[in-house]
Amino acid sequence: MPVTRFEDLECWKMAKSLAVELYKASNTGEFSKDFGFKDQVRRAAVSIASNIAEGKERETVAEFIRYLYIAKGSAGELRTQLLIAQDIGYLDKESSNDFRTKVEALSAMIGALIKRLKGQR
Repeated sequence: MPVTRFEDLECWKMAKSLAVELYKASNTGEFSKDFGFKDQVRRAAVSIASNIAEGKERETVAEFIRYLYIAKGSAGELRTQLLIAQDIGYLDKESSNDFRTKVEALSAMIGALIKRLKGQR
């Protein structure tokens, strides 16, 4: 059965959940006081889910793939920011590793979806 709504895509569900987790994590300690960095991390996290949704709503496979690539790029941006957050003490190593593992899995999931969609063209 083909997916017709972005809300039914596993990668969108995972991206949304990750964004919510990062919003909560960035709302504590020194992280919460660094408004610029906190905002950048949040924007990158939200961008992943948002671009998946926007691409799906575009209704052409080519446009969907284009937005999935943008979402994948935001995942790379977020992984970088998570490493920086760890290095400056905003996230402990365990939390940073957990988040990065989730982002890497999400990026792989998006990549697999891109590959599948390219095969349908």
